[in-house]
Amino acid sequence: MIERKFIASNMKEFMVQEFISKSLRGAEHSHTKLQRTPLGEKVVIYTSRPGIVVGRRGQNIKQLTKVLKKKFNLENPQVEISEVENVSLDANIMAEKIINYLEKFGTSKFKGIGHKTMSDVMNAGAMGIEILISGKIPSSRSKVWRFYRGYLKKCGDIALTGVDTSYATAKLKTGVVGIKVSIMPPNTKLPDHIELIEEEKGAIEEIDEKTKEADKKKEEEKEKEPAEEEQKKS
Repeated sequence: MIERKFIASNMKEFMVQEFISKSLRGAEHSHTKLQRTPLGEKVVIYTSRPGIVVGRRGQNIKQLTKVLKKKFNLENPQVEISEVENVSLDANIMAEKIINYLEKFGTSKFKGIGHKTMSDVMNAGAMGIEILISGKIPSSRSKVWRFYRGYLKKCGDIALTGVDTSYATAKLKTGVVGIKVSIMPPNTKLPDHIELIEEEKGAIEEIDEKTKEADKKKEEEKEKEPAEEEQKKS
């Protein structure tokens, strides 16, 4: 029974995230976190354009709170907005930007869009990036175009935990175009990363001098002991 409760709560959290990401399309939505508090559920929305999410006089937030309360049976949902600090290192936001560019300029400039997105991410300090654009671009046959730069892990635990990956779709006149963006941020710790700690020479010299003085004192005490014993015997 306990396992079912955990699964149901996780499913509800996933559905809330999917609903918010669909309803906030165009506001450069990154991700959503659902936190349970004694007062009710706390919904934290991470976005790079908080003004669009809030709306005029908070109308969008009020409407979103009502919908979440009715649709997902949340007791007292409290919606908060957190601004994303570095937009270029967020895979979800960059995928949404590519969608907006494709829907605005069409498929004729998809190479320029891919290279521009790639340069923006690398200039922000990312270790590597990969962009896959699949669909009828630019001809009537479906193809997969790959834009790659830097160092990116493809397998292992770091590929799952240290790489930010996003999937998105753009609806164009020629059909649906799939987009995959993978970014390895600069704070990812690789298993082969080794840091060398430099030893302080001054501290070592001081320790050596102290040990030498202690050794001298011990030797002097050993030399004095037999002389004192002879004096006692005499």
